[in-house]
Amino acid sequence: MNALDKAGRFRLGSRDVRRMGYGAMQLAGPGVFGPPRDRAAALAVLRMAVESGVNHIDTSDFYGPYITNQIIREALHPYRDDLVIVTKVGAKRGSDASWIPAMSREELTQAVHDNLRHLGVDVLDVVNLRSMLGIHGPAEGSLEEPLSALTELQRQGLIRHIGLSNVTARQVADGRRMCDIVCVQNHYNLAHRHDDELIQQLASDGIAYAPFFPLGGFSPLQSNALSAVATELCATSMQVALAWLLQRSPNLVLIPGTSLVEHLRQNLAAAELKLPDEAIAILDTMAASAASH
Repeated sequence: MNALDKAGRFRLGSRDVRRMGYGAMQLAGPGVFGPPRDRAAALAVLRMAVESGVNHIDTSDFYGPYITNQIIREALHPYRDDLVIVTKVGAKRGSDASWIPAMSREELTQAVHDNLRHLGVDVLDVVNLRSMLGIHGPAEGSLEEPLSALTELQRQGLIRHIGLSNVTARQVADGRRMCDIVCVQNHYNLAHRHDDELIQQLASDGIAYAPFFPLGGFSPLQSNALSAVATELCATSMQVALAWLLQRSPNLVLIPGTSLVEHLRQNLAAAELKLPDEAIAILDTMAASAASH
């Protein structure tokens, strides 16, 4: 048995994936813009991830832009049969590295074709519509037009499955009335737990939830509670944060990112870390503290 199987598997679209995956965002340059400082290291991280058993990679053509998908193709193509690559559309990058909404039918169609070309595939496994109604977090509003564009591309055979990212619970419900939504990707971690109720609902319906910024994103998680549990378990704080997510709900599929092989090994080792109930109780105080501020 692969060590990652200790964290279990979950259905993502038409295939089961190991719940410990990999997010490719950090393979681009600073600010997710431009080329990486060390392209050889980026290639090595991807190859090590797949050799270690990762079969779920999260990416987007607006990382770089185009950089991460090109690196994925260089490192891994032709892809293993069990590898599921999930990408996102709905945004583009400005020349100043800004994040710009790109949710028109024409922009989404172009984005899908760009992803196909840069990844070197004939069909995309899963495409998440990244809502840009709120750039820095979910914002209410209709996603009917962009979702209808993606469902048309799905009918054309260019997309197997559709997901949603940076969305509200209402938008998930509305989207599911339009098409089959196989995953939701939102900001969620130990200290940022606004989607607790949504995760529970999705779990009951067999839908995957991929928490982004599982380790805090650009501002890494820090707390005395997290450090204390990590010390007690002889683990790193990041391993504990990932292990907590794996135990939080069986439909959580993790996509922690890194550009370093050593950090990748540390992240993947969280699949074998079992948190005792006392540790989980201590960690839950982080959410209570965050909510009070």
